[in-house]
Amino acid sequence: MRISFRAAAFAAAAFSFWAFAGLAGPSIASEADTAPTVPYAEHAATALTAENLGLNDLRDPGEAGQDLASPAPVAIHAMAPALPAPATVDEQPQAAERRSLGELVDDYAGSETPDAETDCLARAVYYESKGEPLAGQLTVAEVIINRSRSGRFPSTLCGVVRQPGQFSFVRRGHIPMPPAASRDWRIAVAIARIATEDLADGAAPRALFFHARRVNPGWRLTRVATVGNHVFYR
Repeated sequence: MRISFRAAAFAAAAFSFWAFAGLAGPSIASEADTAPTVPYAEHAATALTAENLGLNDLRDPGEAGQDLASPAPVAIHAMAPALPAPATVDEQPQAAERRSLGELVDDYAGSETPDAETDCLARAVYYESKGEPLAGQLTVAEVIINRSRSGRFPSTLCGVVRQPGQFSFVRRGHIPMPPAASRDWRIAVAIARIATEDLADGAAPRALFFHARRVNPGWRLTRVATVGNHVFYR
């Protein structure tokens, strides 16, 4: 019993000693114990560097003095030669110049009429305008073609030429045959082919009527042109 009392007294004395020395338990360090207080304004003005952030210099010491690649200045890019523009191909070739009426007549003067319609037209050109300027002969041919397309006359060239009371050289619907070897006939054939193939333009667009200059029928029509020995109207 005496031994137990002494042990308890010894333990109480030891506890009092450690409590007095501040070692009774683990201590909690406060911010005041480790670093001085820094005002907010002073902290905000502090520059952030690798040193005060505790970071190492990220550059490789072996590359010291070497500049990293950077984009070229704007001025250098502006002076760089531009690549040539790709060549463009003209998908639409330039239209060939239209040949003169005289050249076309020379090309077709030795030909024959390819069909009955062209033959009727050539005969009308021969009897109505042989010996006249080529433009006048072509305009006569175009009047006959215009009539066949107008809806006011027969729809075929032969029908227009054979229409009663229209052409004085037609007898009871018969169109006489010109001399096949004559130069005027060869020209008439050429004019008929040029007109039907629309290779050249006459002097009286959309004209439907004509008469010889020596007569004056007094028509109340729109006068379009006078070519050679004929006056043309629509």
